[in-house]
Amino acid sequence: MESLAYTVPEEQKNDRIDKVISGLNNEWSRTQVQQWIKEGHILVNGTGVKTNYKCHIGDELVVNIPEPESLDVEAEEMDLDIYYEDSDVLVVNKPKGMVVHPAPGHLSGTLVNGLMAHCKDLSGINGVLRPGIVHRIDKDTSGLLMVAKNDLAHESLVNQLVNKTVVRKYKAIVHGNIPHDYGTVDAPLGRDPKDRQSMTVVDNGKNAVTHFEVLERLGEFTLIECQLETGRTHQIRVHMKYIGYPLVGDPKYGPKKTLDINGQALHAGILGFNHPRTNEYLQFEAPLPSDFMSVLEQLRNNR
Repeated sequence: MESLAYTVPEEQKNDRIDKVISGLNNEWSRTQVQQWIKEGHILVNGTGVKTNYKCHIGDELVVNIPEPESLDVEAEEMDLDIYYEDSDVLVVNKPKGMVVHPAPGHLSGTLVNGLMAHCKDLSGINGVLRPGIVHRIDKDTSGLLMVAKNDLAHESLVNQLVNKTVVRKYKAIVHGNIPHDYGTVDAPLGRDPKDRQSMTVVDNGKNAVTHFEVLERLGEFTLIECQLETGRTHQIRVHMKYIGYPLVGDPKYGPKKTLDINGQALHAGILGFNHPRTNEYLQFEAPLPSDFMSVLEQLRNNR
């Protein structure tokens, strides 16, 4: 069982333990952390605590990360769009509609199933359900993902994400005509207390920052490029809704009356990172998929 130790600094004094622990890893939700606390996987100064425990300066926290649920995940032959591959890393262009990794009740047809058939050497840090996966994009978001083929690569890529040195740029079409050319949304994100399947801006959420630039104004719509400073779940979708410009086609955060493109108009087009072994900077760009281009051309013609 993997363990993580952490000493509470002064600035986190009186913060709830579930907030502190979930802030240590983008993959850990507060709900998951609360479950670990209840199951005794998280100790404070060697002792179990309740989920509402308020941290003190110098508290020694230990997270004994439980093994992922063992499920029968099988390799599946797929025609993957590989942009780069060597013995350490792989960059793949995920199509819209494909889930990144298996979950209970959804064990086939995911990117991980395809990766397992494509290469046998994937990092095992995230366990059987997410081998090699260091970051995700939503099912109906298309675009580039980096995959770790060994633990050295995995740790390096995760550290780059934590240190905010990975370049991740997305193109999106939003409702509304954004009047200013550039903007930054700095608003913390967390689970929506009214809908646990959704994210929203909350005072006690995780730090989340999205920068955006207007590329083209299309009447009642705007084409933008977003650059992530952090990588929270549904970050671009929630942030753009928060400032009044929800994504076109977004079934969860968009308006009921939107363009029908079977999911949000969001594409992870640019990905850049330092190679985990050579430290050489690598950057890749994937063109907009056909459905995104079709909507774009339709809006251009309607201006």
